[in-house]
Amino acid sequence: MTKTTILLITLSLIIAGLLSFYQYLYKVKKKSNLNLFLTFLRFISYFTVFLLLINPIISRKTLEISKTPLPIFFDNSQSISELEASENTKKVFKALSENSKLKDKFEVQTYLFDDEIYQDKVLDFKGKQSKIDQVAKDIKQLYKAPIFPVILVTDGNQTQGSDYIYSFQSNANVFPVIIGDTTEVEDLKINQVNVNKYAFLKNKFPIEVFVQYNGQKSISANVSIVENGSVIFKETISLSANKKVKTVTALLNANSIGTKKYTVNISSSLTEKNKTNNTKYFAVEVLDQRKEIALISAINHPDLGVIKRSIEANQQRKVTILKPKEISDITKFNVCIFYQPTSEFSTVISQAKKLGLNAFFITGKSTDFNVMNQSQTDLTFKMTNQKENYVASYNEQFNLFAQDNIGFDYFPPLENGFGSVKTNSNVSVLLGSKINRIDVENPMLCFSENGSNRNAYLLGENIWKWRIESHVKTKEFTQFDTFMDKIVQFLTTNSAKKSLVVNHESFYNSGEPIEITAQFFNKNYEFDENAKLAINLQNKTKNTSKTYDFLKGNNEYKVSLDNLEAGNYSFTVTEKNSNTKYSGSFEILDFEIEKQFVNADKSRLDQLAQNTNGKAFYPTNINALVDNLLAKDNYKAIQKEIVKKSPLIDWVWLLVLLAIALATEWFVRKYNGLL
Repeated sequence: MTKTTILLITLSLIIAGLLSFYQYLYKVKKKSNLNLFLTFLRFISYFTVFLLLINPIISRKTLEISKTPLPIFFDNSQSISELEASENTKKVFKALSENSKLKDKFEVQTYLFDDEIYQDKVLDFKGKQSKIDQVAKDIKQLYKAPIFPVILVTDGNQTQGSDYIYSFQSNANVFPVIIGDTTEVEDLKINQVNVNKYAFLKNKFPIEVFVQYNGQKSISANVSIVENGSVIFKETISLSANKKVKTVTALLNANSIGTKKYTVNISSSLTEKNKTNNTKYFAVEVLDQRKEIALISAINHPDLGVIKRSIEANQQRKVTILKPKEISDITKFNVCIFYQPTSEFSTVISQAKKLGLNAFFITGKSTDFNVMNQSQTDLTFKMTNQKENYVASYNEQFNLFAQDNIGFDYFPPLENGFGSVKTNSNVSVLLGSKINRIDVENPMLCFSENGSNRNAYLLGENIWKWRIESHVKTKEFTQFDTFMDKIVQFLTTNSAKKSLVVNHESFYNSGEPIEITAQFFNKNYEFDENAKLAINLQNKTKNTSKTYDFLKGNNEYKVSLDNLEAGNYSFTVTEKNSNTKYSGSFEILDFEIEKQFVNADKSRLDQLAQNTNGKAFYPTNINALVDNLLAKDNYKAIQKEIVKKSPLIDWVWLLVLLAIALATEWFVRKYNGLL
């Protein structure tokens, strides 16, 4: 307490005494014990009130001993039971968690881990994933001691996360207890399969298979890829003590649409302890990007053959050349190219507009510009009967899609009617026009977007000359064909916005976390934070269903589907307020990654111990681990002096004393007739 506080308390003591003396003893001729007792009670009341008004801060010093933390993490993943090390792990758990000497020196805390960390859970070895680096992340958040030991009881086999060898902080000394057989046995396994999740119909897609061999012999093995029970790829490889890893590459055909399941197998003459890791599953979703394009023309022209050949350079495109009056069913086409429209085109253009088909208009000497003005509203033509040659002028500000200047300014001129062409505000110009090196305001190649409808306009014929010129300069047609493909890609892409957008994979591996995200937009296409989304999940194999609610995240809604069995699932996501729905499906492949290991990863755990100034032990020498930790002087308990300050008004007993003193005084005065 400060000097001022002490002075105030002294004054309070004096004033309380004087007031009590004045009220009960001053001018009293006969001082009885009753007067003295009442004086004492009044003094207690006054002094207590004065103390509460002064409210001094009371400081108390206490000593506290802080032990060094000792977190012990036990691997609870399925690989422990697969390595037949469950009983050893339980014995280690009991030996470490109940050791009284460790508890005397350390603050012992036990945890279990698989893909998450648990503190209040029983060892059951049912974890589907091992995420050892999560242990390192949690230690960084939980423990701030200058230096402390960590006991890690595990087989060292990780299936998720970053490399745990370099994940632990510098102040954590890791002492691994290596669980499982460390004796190296001959084993052949498929270590990894790399493949894209999507492929396009009629294309080939690559696959990489990484094969690993543990052993000292020279062996040969067969790597095969199976689809629907049929072997579609097979290759024989050689492995030895000096060549333990082999990469096998293959190109597979995407012949039909949908999710295609494949099995990669490796076989040899080895007698292996574990053959689970000789097989891996993967799946690829084959998408149909093939587009049907109608090239409609009333005349014969070299441009038609060049346009067809250039577009069909992409195997996902098919171009059909038709006369305007020959079209019986326009609904099977995705895009219509109207080459030099005339009055004969009126009916087919009208049908295309009703169906919402995107169009590519190409004009030239034979074009009826009155029909062009009637067929669309993006461009307004005021043309004369005179013809003119126009040279292209590349617009660097064009941003609808990426298109480099492939030498447009030096291509031969295109022939079109002479006049003026005005563009509306929704038109983006890729190529402008020049006449005799003078820029004119007419576009040569431009594009428009009206909601989900897209159109393109090429004002000029003889584009076949451009393809030849491109070949002369580059010795191939690739540049020009890519340019045409981007135009078609723009027209075949549907830009219509959906109010409910759901993101999910077509397949998952068994044991993987399954998370489906969704976004819901209002009529202004703004993210709706008040949406109520639910997913109805159906197991096609068992014909059962269950409904889950989405949880709102950061500009999206999420739902986690855990502990699902392998099989085919379909689902429907519903927004309850608007009844907007989205349907989809996915498959969970029967692949348990924790069953692929045949040994504990001794080398990596030894390296972890070395990197963190720890030491590796085995279940058979747990006592040596305990002795090692007890003998280390750098894990000493720290004695701290803690000063606790509390205001006097927080003392409840002082208020109780005041109440007792006042009550007692009142009752004594009442009993003796002094009131």
